[in-house]
Amino acid sequence: MRFLLIFKIILHPLRYAQERIDRWVMRRVKRQPGPIVIGRRRVYIVPTRFGYGFGAMTLVMLLGAMNYSNSMAFALTFLLAGLGLVCMHHTHGNLVNIALHASRSAPIFAGEIAHFEIRVENPARQDRYAIALSWPKQDANAIISDIPALGATPLRLTLPASKRGWLPSGTFSVATEFPLGLFHAWTWAELDMACLVYPRPAAPGLSPPSTSGSGGHTEGGRHGQDEFAGLRNYQHGDTARSIHWKSLPKLQVPMVKQFSETLEQALWLDWSSLSGLDTEARLSQLTRWVLDAEAEHHAYGLRLPGTVIAPGQGETHQHQCLKALALFDRP
Repeated sequence: MRFLLIFKIILHPLRYAQERIDRWVMRRVKRQPGPIVIGRRRVYIVPTRFGYGFGAMTLVMLLGAMNYSNSMAFALTFLLAGLGLVCMHHTHGNLVNIALHASRSAPIFAGEIAHFEIRVENPARQDRYAIALSWPKQDANAIISDIPALGATPLRLTLPASKRGWLPSGTFSVATEFPLGLFHAWTWAELDMACLVYPRPAAPGLSPPSTSGSGGHTEGGRHGQDEFAGLRNYQHGDTARSIHWKSLPKLQVPMVKQFSETLEQALWLDWSSLSGLDTEARLSQLTRWVLDAEAEHHAYGLRLPGTVIAPGQGETHQHQCLKALALFDRP
């Protein structure tokens, strides 16, 4: 094991040093709700391979100038060395005082790609160029953008979601090599972001068994042949077709049409009706039924072990059901 480590240091000294620095820094990165302001002490900087080549070239020029006592060669060497130092200063300053803000991630289904949006804010009066965001060990897939002065730019990092539940964003890097690519400045950050991953829907085909409620009445904003029951205030998730447009000029607020519907007519999606399947297969099939019932404008309820969601309809109700399925038996 020690021999492999020595062999790695000899073959890739720069990569080994970078990995050691990253491990040391990553142990000190804390998950924060944001905003995260990148201070001077949080920015790390090392030469790139071009930077090392530039330094070696400058050293060779210095040795040649000393050997031939050529004043013009000395002037050119010191000019290039000064250019390198100025470049290092600008590369480091391109990250300083940038603020990172967490944005809300839209829910997805298992097997899809989660998008974590990070708003990068520039409080300075000069533009910031070539700011790159990436996950660890994925610099080749970094998202690069310029940040305008006194402005902000949203950048999205993607992460595949293979399992249902909450998918945390994890640690990501903020880096730059502006202006000449001779130095690589970076820092690590971890915002308190998570994406809700719904179960993967089963293939269409299996219909839910006909189940009935326990009697009584419920009211919802669905369209159909049920009896009109009145108006109610608009709620987030109500469809545009359910709004009573004729009352809008008079009341100045949107109202939604209500229809009375018996619970016997509501569709119950029951965990116990899928006794022949394992847990994930049951959740997958219930997810499919929720999507189908919502698409067909049916009022539906959900029964899970320890959880009962009353019949309803709309975007909010669908999210409530899918969230219960995503977090079922999850800590």
